[in-house]
Amino acid sequence: MHHTPPFKTGSVFTKLAGIFLILFAFTFNTDLSFAADSNDDKSGITSDIKSAEKETLDIIDKVVDHDYIDFYFLGKLYLPKFEPVHIFGMTFDFSITKTLFMMILSSVILILVLLMAVSGNKKNKYPRGIGNLVESLIVFVRDDIVVPNMGKEGLKLMPFFLTLFFFIMFANLIGLFPFMAQPTKNINVTAGLALVTFFITQAKGIQAHGFGGYLKALVPPGVPVFVLPIMVVVEFIGLFTKPFSLLMRLFANITAGSIIIFSLIGLIFVMEYAGSVIAVPFALFIYMMEIFIALLQAYIFTMLSVLYINMAMHHH
Repeated sequence: MHHTPPFKTGSVFTKLAGIFLILFAFTFNTDLSFAADSNDDKSGITSDIKSAEKETLDIIDKVVDHDYIDFYFLGKLYLPKFEPVHIFGMTFDFSITKTLFMMILSSVILILVLLMAVSGNKKNKYPRGIGNLVESLIVFVRDDIVVPNMGKEGLKLMPFFLTLFFFIMFANLIGLFPFMAQPTKNINVTAGLALVTFFITQAKGIQAHGFGGYLKALVPPGVPVFVLPIMVVVEFIGLFTKPFSLLMRLFANITAGSIIIFSLIGLIFVMEYAGSVIAVPFALFIYMMEIFIALLQAYIFTMLSVLYINMAMHHH
């Protein structure tokens, strides 16, 4: 009978906090680098957006990133802006955007929730309340995602997988509250998360097989010599299609939900009373679906990360 070794939640929470800070910093830097490239484009259309937003409901404007948080009828909260920094001919803009603010906010909430869970579990003989919920999620990730796909050696990477799962889940859920937005609607954030998984995948593959053995294992054995150049190119491209699928799947699913809700709300302005009769029930249904999708996407991203890392470590 298969027996899973006991799981020390205290040590995992400590490692989880450390890896979380690294993951957040990496995603933060990725967001900055992409923002630097898009600065010039934003400055040209800012005036047009401000002049049109009073007349129309611009769905795309509600989804894309801004330098302010829109509280609608309560006004706008403009975020701090800093002078661009020029390093080796490249321009980096360290100004705070809505996406970055939501990342920080969801990260702070996540850390507070984890600290509450740790504190509660230390005081109680048995996990209760938020501590019980967090421990249940940890056991779910361990017993239903990591161990079935990677075995016991996957437990060494549990802090990383838990960081992915909890960060994506909280980042998805925070946008469901009024005036908030999901950081994962920004492709820069999902790209940062995917790149972290990509680098860990390559590192674990090289660690398991050695650099030469890892490269050799990329090409299936028994391939004819005349097909070998094509297979090398295909397998090399395949290394990057995996993280690309991660970032696009998370970005597209979260963004699509917001666009559908705003589109349904737009029917109210077009069809007035008849539109409200149609839009409100459907918008509420999609909103409830968004709660499920927020959890589902955290599960899928973590599951695929486990599979990709395991494939790199065990070539067949």
